Amino acid sequence: MSVPSASLRIGIAGLGTVGSAVLANLQHNAERFHAVLGRRIEVTGVSARSRTKKRNVSLDGIAWFDDPVELAASPTIDAFVELIGGAEGPARKAVETALAAGKHVVTANKALLAYHGLSLAKMAEAENVALLFEASVAGGIPVIKTVREALIGNEIRRVYGILNGTCNYILTKMQEEGASFDAALAEAQELGYAEADPTFDIGGMDAAHKLAVLTSLAFGTRVAIEEIHCEGIEHIRRADIEAADELGYRIKLLGVAQRIDGAIEARVSPVLVPKDSAVGEVSGVTNAIEIEGDYVGDLLLVGPGAGAKPTASSVISDIVEVARGDCLKPFIVPAAKLRPHKKATLGAHRGAYYVRLLVHDRPGAMASIAGRMAEHDVSLESIVQRRPRKSDAATPAKAAANNTMQLVLITHDTVEASIRRALKLIEQDGKIAGRAQMIRIETL
Repeated sequence: MSVPSASLRIGIAGLGTVGSAVLANLQHNAERFHAVLGRRIEVTGVSARSRTKKRNVSLDGIAWFDDPVELAASPTIDAFVELIGGAEGPARKAVETALAAGKHVVTANKALLAYHGLSLAKMAEAENVALLFEASVAGGIPVIKTVREALIGNEIRRVYGILNGTCNYILTKMQEEGASFDAALAEAQELGYAEADPTFDIGGMDAAHKLAVLTSLAFGTRVAIEEIHCEGIEHIRRADIEAADELGYRIKLLGVAQRIDGAIEARVSPVLVPKDSAVGEVSGVTNAIEIEGDYVGDLLLVGPGAGAKPTASSVISDIVEVARGDCLKPFIVPAAKLRPHKKATLGAHRGAYYVRLLVHDRPGAMASIAGRMAEHDVSLESIVQRRPRKSDAATPAKAAANNTMQLVLITHDTVEASIRRALKLIEQDGKIAGRAQMIRIETL
């Protein structure tokens, strides 16, 4: 991609905390970038919802656009930085407009890429412009460039990690301070780590969007958010945290994508990981991503997964890449050559599982549960039984908690579909209160 020697003119859509941090960085480091690149990076246009909002950054000499789509089409910019967010609406329309007009695009919008990454990549390639998205995954961690550039000589076997800092913060509070899920979530909201409506984070979709992008880059497949199996942490209780701790594990929400017999298993779900594993030791809002390559081996990237300055750092790195003029294809290989995402059979995974049940304290209940497991070839490694606290019981079982025994089972390696069938029958038999809790154990 050829780049003119004149200054690179930037338009920024979205002046929230990240957008303002990007603008401040570009202004503060203007002379440094000029010295390094041999050309200036100038912000010539901006767009945001409120022109009068107080911002700790100067807008002097910068054209204001009420409509981000108008900014995207403006002949006064060479590159469009989209920091609006959302898979549809103004963000999508503005990005498509910029690409169609032959503008380079830098975005932090994981949802937009998860749903429209393939079509946007095709547009960028057709116009011979850059589409860069380092900030869309893991905030300030340079995982996109690591996969696209540093590991280009590797065949990646697996990529996994903590992709959502909100969930990791909640689980850490439950682990280290004994907080309930609700209390930990409320504190995360008070500190600004979780939104007023936290569903997107705690339900796993935020991590799923990021994993969809990573999966495409790692395995050369089309972005396919619909193929990501997604579970959140809404059902994790203190009883699970405590039981895991006693068994030598911690509970983390992991995004995992790996090759299995020519197909790809990609999922977001809570898992038990060994306490002394790399991801097991990551606490708070920190993100961690491990990549397994055939030449590099295991590579661990740990750092801030969100926040204004870390995210702005990744946006700036993309802008500098545009200014250098050495951008690769958005998904490494041409979009037309990305392979269809062949999904591994759900439930085909073989491994060990943690199961927690609230068993009615009645004659024959334990024998019935063991029998259902045996019917489906689920072998049990350990069984721990204790009387639960009332807070351990999830609604609607809470009222019956005094008449139940908490049963924690650890299975030997088994097929996931088999244990799910066994648990479904156990629930139908009426031997347990509420739903069965099942969590995969990752040996890592």
